[in-house]
Parts: sequence; structure tokens; C-alpha cells
Amino acid sequence: MKIEYLGHSSFKLTESTGTSVVCDPYDSSVGYDMPEVEADAVTVSHRHYDHDNLNAVKGSPRIIEGECSVDLHGVEITAIKSFHDGQRGRLRGENTIFKFRMDGIDICHLGDLGEACSSELIDVLLPVNVLLIPVGGTYTIDAEMAKEYVDRIMPDVVIPMHYREKGCKLDIDKVEDFTDLFDEEYVEEIEDGELELMRSDLNGETKIVVLRRR
Repeated sequence: MKIEYLGHSSFKLTESTGTSVVCDPYDSSVGYDMPEVEADAVTVSHRHYDHDNLNAVKGSPRIIEGECSVDLHGVEITAIKSFHDGQRGRLRGENTIFKFRMDGIDICHLGDLGEACSSELIDVLLPVNVLLIPVGGTYTIDAEMAKEYVDRIMPDVVIPMHYREKGCKLDIDKVEDFTDLFDEEYVEEIEDGELELMRSDLNGETKIVVLRRR
């Protein structure tokens, strides 16, 4: 399977069969443009401008939002209710977490998760091989809370998202606030924004992979 980072909290996930999903497409209010892509489906964690720019995704994709279970041409997609803040949604509403199973790999996109780490939520999320996690704080969990999720979930690959990068207009922290919490030997940066994985690549050791937007 292939993971392409499109910027902010948006990724394109593609199974070896060719089935593809785009997560949380954003609009230019973020501070830079969402690239135009095609996909079979789009998942939307919540209806905020930096997560629901459906017009950026071509190809008449299926829109998936809210709690559900979907079989998309053999790709299993499960949507899990959570909260956008630490007060059970009273500040910013609900958030949907999406889990995908592609090529035998369990991928979890946490959306704009804002609630504290709990045993109840962790139990629902497991197992997770690849964790796409917000780390910028302000509107989501911050770097330290993100690390707690990583420590509790123990995924093979962690890909940070929703952080301040070049051009970003949002008042959120840089990715280094998160990566600096880990030993350097476990952190890798990929400049072209793409990562290809097979089940055999996963060895049970957690690695932080920063995919840089092209």
C-alpha cells in the first residue's frame, strides 16, 4: 500500500489493488493549496473548512462521514465517534476517527482528535499498524498528548499531521515539538511525501515518519 501526504491532515491511501481513499481534504484558507487528486472515496472527520474540501477530489468519489462500517472494493473502513476537544464536544463538536485495512495493514486516521487518551478509546482503536495523528495543539491534542497516544497504541509507524509548516496560517505548533520527544534514531523524514509499505515491513518497533508536503 502507498501513503501520500497531501498537506495538513490530508492523505491519499492506495491499496495494491488500486482502490484509493483521500482523508480530510482542505481548502486554501489553511495557507496553501490542496493538490487535485482522484480517489474512490473521501473520508471527512468533521465539517470544518480545513477538513472537508470535497471539490478538490476528482472522480466522483464516495463520501464517507459519521459512524459507519464500509467495504470499499475489499478495503474495510470503520468510522469511530470521538471528540474534537477535551470537554466531550462542548467546545468544538464531534470528530470521526477512521480505520482502514489495506493489504493486511491497519491504518488509523485520528482526524482532529482533541480528547484525552483513555483506555476505552484505545481499546476501540486497536490494532493499529500505521497511526496518522494530529500533533499541533490548539484545536487538537498537542505534542505531549500525541506521544501518550503513541505510547499506549504502540503502532509500527507514526505519521504526524495537523502541524504548522511553511505557509500555514493556523495557530498550531511545528512538528518538531512532537518529534523532539523521541530519540533521533526512531525519527525519519521523507521529502517527497510518499511512503510505501508491505506487511513484511512491520517489525513491531515504533518509528516516527515525517512526510514532507511537496
